[in-house]
Amino acid sequence: MAAGRDRAARLLRQLQQAACRCPSHSHTYSQVTERPTLGNTDYAFEMAISNIRYGEGVTKEIGMDLQNLGARKVCLMTDKNLSQLPPVNAVLNSLAKHGINFQMYDNVRVEPTDQSFLDAIAFAKKGEFDAYVAVGGGSVIDTCKAANLYASSPASDFLDFVNAPIGKGQPVSVSLKPLIAVPTTAGTGSETTGVAIFDFKELKVKTGIASRAIKPTLGIIDPLHTLSMPERIVANSGFDVLCHALESYTALPYNMRSPCPSNPINRPAYQGSNPISDVWALHALRIVAKYLKRAIRNPEDREARANMHLASAFAGIGFGNAGVHLCHGMSYPISGLVKTYKPKDYNVDHSLVPHGLSVVLTSPAVFNFTAQIYPERHLEAAEILGADIRTARIKDAGFILADTLRKFLFDLNVDDGLAAIGYSKADIPALVKGTLPQERVTKLSPRPQTEEDLSSLFEASMKLY
Repeated sequence: MAAGRDRAARLLRQLQQAACRCPSHSHTYSQVTERPTLGNTDYAFEMAISNIRYGEGVTKEIGMDLQNLGARKVCLMTDKNLSQLPPVNAVLNSLAKHGINFQMYDNVRVEPTDQSFLDAIAFAKKGEFDAYVAVGGGSVIDTCKAANLYASSPASDFLDFVNAPIGKGQPVSVSLKPLIAVPTTAGTGSETTGVAIFDFKELKVKTGIASRAIKPTLGIIDPLHTLSMPERIVANSGFDVLCHALESYTALPYNMRSPCPSNPINRPAYQGSNPISDVWALHALRIVAKYLKRAIRNPEDREARANMHLASAFAGIGFGNAGVHLCHGMSYPISGLVKTYKPKDYNVDHSLVPHGLSVVLTSPAVFNFTAQIYPERHLEAAEILGADIRTARIKDAGFILADTLRKFLFDLNVDDGLAAIGYSKADIPALVKGTLPQERVTKLSPRPQTEEDLSSLFEASMKLY
């Protein structure tokens, strides 16, 4: 009897050792050691994304979707510029064809503020809508998420769901109305995520709301909508995809993030790098490397623009569950403290640092800094972006990735660092101060950082070339 048990144990060990090790097929694959009990760091991650529908001209189906949902009063959100363009016209035609009753809100602000969120929330509360449609970039989709949330929880104070430490960061326990997102830029991936970002004007810093509960019900990815994007909007949107992929792939692993939640409702949307997000991040990065320059340089390159639209969603799936870290954490004060900078191709009446630009300007300095931890991942990213790493030393991973990013940005005529958009060394203390509250993302950096480190990173980002 004992001999039989020993033979069975040996056989099980042999099977385990011979098993396929890839994440798709293996039951033994794991990035973590087993943790049957809750400890200080997390032991699990979960994937939450919106349903996604892709195809040229697929926007025409949105009226049928709303019929299928039984929607009787729909809120259509967009901005003033988009309200006159083909993507909104395509949605309006579908709504009219299928007899959908709707009201349009086109006062969304590019790079939203707390006040612009509150204006949209007031419209949503008054309208008592039973479904929402957001047509636009991340600004529109994020605004619509917030409007849906607070209209569904009318007694809540605005700061209740805003990320701590600026807000209370309370979990969302109410049921929201269906939200269909129709992205018109290839950047934020907001159609896939439970995150809504805005400028908190009182503190002159960006923050947001992060909860799986606010993610769209459906994201309609219609590559026809990207054909009307001007060159610099394509570029800056693409830089957001680039940094989403790089940051989520190099983020602190989920099983090293603390604290471990006592209840799964408290597990953050941004959980740290994990085997599933890694797949999406790397795939998005490869598409960026192949298609972003083409998409920027030739508006008629439908293949490139369609692929970048998909890459935005792929990176959204990755970072929407893994998170981002220092490039995004540092970008929020760069946007929030903007002085007089007005970017080319943006038809706005206020100073503005586009989100993708604010993120990518610090990327060479950031990845040179973080590469001390997980240098293999940084080197792999550099290779995907075109670096020859055949003779590279692992200790040079940060320098190689930083240099690869500088060349990539130089080729695409990106502003020469923070100084080129109006900042100087005298602004560094304020930029650091604006980064410190962004713990939700900065704590996901694989390498912890001090205030002195942040100062050095901002200083190194003043000039890129």
